[in-house]
Amino acid sequence: MLPSLYQSSDDARPWNVARAAACGAVIGLLAAVFKTLGPLGTASGAASLIDRAVHVAGATVAFALLCAGAAALRNFIARRLVWHEGQ
Repeated sequence: MLPSLYQSSDDARPWNVARAAACGAVIGLLAAVFKTLGPLGTASGAASLIDRAVHVAGATVAFALLCAGAAALRNFIARRLVWHEGQ
C-alpha cells in the first residue's frame, strides 16, 4: 500500500454549509457584476438594466447553491468514509 500524503488532524469537523453558501454568493455576485460592467456588457437601456439585475441575481444564487452543495457533499463523504474509518 502506498503511503498517504494526507495528514489527518484530530480536530477535523464538518464544513458549515451556510457559510459556504454565503461565500459562494459573494463570489457569484462579484463575478456577475464584473461581467456585466465589463467591456463585453455593451447593452444599454431600461430593459437591459433589468436583464443585468436578473443575470446578477441568477449568478449569485447559482454560486451559493454550488458552494453549499460542495460543502454538503464533502461532509457526507467525510462522514461515510473518513470519520468512521477508525470505529
